[in-house]
Amino acid sequence: MRISAEHDQESHAALAAPLAKQATPAELQEMAQAFHHDFQRFMMEYQFAVDEMLTKVSILREEFLYLHKYNPIEHVSSRVKTPESIMRKVSKRNIAPSLPIIRENISDIAGVRITCSFVKDIYKVLNTLTSQSDLKVIQIKDYIKNPKSNGYKSVHAIIEIPVFLSDGPVNVVVEVQIRTIAQDFWASLEHKIFYKYEGDVPAHLADELSEAAAIATTLDMRMQRLHTEVHGHDADHDGASHTDFDNTAIDNLLSLARESSAEKRKSTGSES
Repeated sequence: MRISAEHDQESHAALAAPLAKQATPAELQEMAQAFHHDFQRFMMEYQFAVDEMLTKVSILREEFLYLHKYNPIEHVSSRVKTPESIMRKVSKRNIAPSLPIIRENISDIAGVRITCSFVKDIYKVLNTLTSQSDLKVIQIKDYIKNPKSNGYKSVHAIIEIPVFLSDGPVNVVVEVQIRTIAQDFWASLEHKIFYKYEGDVPAHLADELSEAAAIATTLDMRMQRLHTEVHGHDADHDGASHTDFDNTAIDNLLSLARESSAEKRKSTGSES
């Protein structure tokens, strides 16, 4: 993970501020260099945590397809906050520039976003993922059952996942967001508008966004009803028994098994 010169200046300033009266310039420079090195490793741990989570999600997608002939996961994306973004959050929250304290107080450094077809798929994926024994669920925020005032809907799960490094495991927190296609489209637009106006969104746009959120909810419900009407509750049934196997391959395996069994009987008979 490359850390830019701009981040160097920010982190050096944040680190040096409380110690400027106690340390010499040379000591401050040495401390800043040590912090820079440790920060690079810190960032790697979060990237590895994202990689681990993406592997888990990929396995779930394959298993859902095999068991149910249905994949509830439409799209997956991920990101790790940039060092600049982390340091801005540290400054904004007045957090001490200490890596253990940053790790403890900022839970969205690593993020994975899962987009599902329907609302019921969100909870299916959430329950399947969070039931894995090596994951620790720290917090779940259900903004579908309890939407934000601006209309935002999604499920956020703050999850701790072990990352196994050469010197032992490190528990790293990843924020997993799960939402429908319609909810994701709305959230993406809202995010762009929010930052364009630096948080001060004009009232008429805020009203239109709220209306659009209601429309997205209606669309989700209607699409779910259409899907159920056409396919039934196919995602809830085991489809593995209907898989089309290669009968020729199975016949060949049975033939080989019979030949092997016959050879063993001959070999046992000759020895006796």
